[in-house]
Amino acid sequence: MNTVSAAEPVWSDRLDLGEGIRWLPGGPVLVDILSGRLLRGPLGQEGGPLDELARLDVPLGSVAPIAGRPGQWIAAAGTGICVFGTGESDDTDATGGQGEAAPQWLARPEEDAPVPVRMNDGVADPHGRFWAGSMPYAADRSVGSLYRVDHDGSVHRVFDGLTVPNGPAFTADGTVLYLADSVHGTILTCRVDPLTGEPAHPLEEFASVRAGNPDGMAVDVEGGVWSAIWGEARVHHYRADGTLDQVLPLPAQQPAGLCLGGDDLRTLYITSARTDLTDPGPADGAVFSVRVPVPGVPTAAFRWSKGS
Repeated sequence: MNTVSAAEPVWSDRLDLGEGIRWLPGGPVLVDILSGRLLRGPLGQEGGPLDELARLDVPLGSVAPIAGRPGQWIAAAGTGICVFGTGESDDTDATGGQGEAAPQWLARPEEDAPVPVRMNDGVADPHGRFWAGSMPYAADRSVGSLYRVDHDGSVHRVFDGLTVPNGPAFTADGTVLYLADSVHGTILTCRVDPLTGEPAHPLEEFASVRAGNPDGMAVDVEGGVWSAIWGEARVHHYRADGTLDQVLPLPAQQPAGLCLGGDDLRTLYITSARTDLTDPGPADGAVFSVRVPVPGVPTAAFRWSKGS
């Protein structure tokens, strides 16, 4: 097992609950979940602040760009799935970091949940569907679900009985799904039909941790899986067979979200969180980066079949 060289903070912000980071040409985008903010890490401005692209009046769990609609996003937010815009292009901020984005709701499947539930991490798969999990605020009951949004905007519950689903992440061909159920310390997996998005079988264990909680994930071109280990100040890399082969230590206790980016997709970006820490350190809540040997795959967009 190898240890990767140390990661360094990139921007000056320290986030309450930074997650859902994804690489786009204008720089990585990410969310600060509980404040409902969509942020961008401006390239060439290391050490400066993150740019605020939009702010929702509900928790913002994750986003994906919408193909063919510059500045438009699909999001797991509040108790459901919505779309909203930030401007004319991916590099334009129409809100100027002020005010709140006006979401158009596709569905709010957790609106009437028996306990308070919010949407959490999500991602577009390589075939253009959007997947996102939901979790109870208290993170103590198995009432969370994984949802899939198809090209027509319909929202489907794929798996239930989860506690804190994180990820999800997909192999480059979109046929294998990885999903962490963080509270239980497990990373789960199943094969997915690329034509329909339907799982081929129930979730199975891919890997588990003895300490900490697996959180956000990123998959490289060799099928290896990077996993942020919340509460343990480290990031793991697993081979495609589930064997742990690299450990990256961090100066932040709660790493949360991951993506592979940069011009060659060999820069691993890592978000972290300060929430619930009684004595946060100077790097808790930072966004980090480190170079890694195996590249990732380009960020997928949600492909919506509805008219413009």
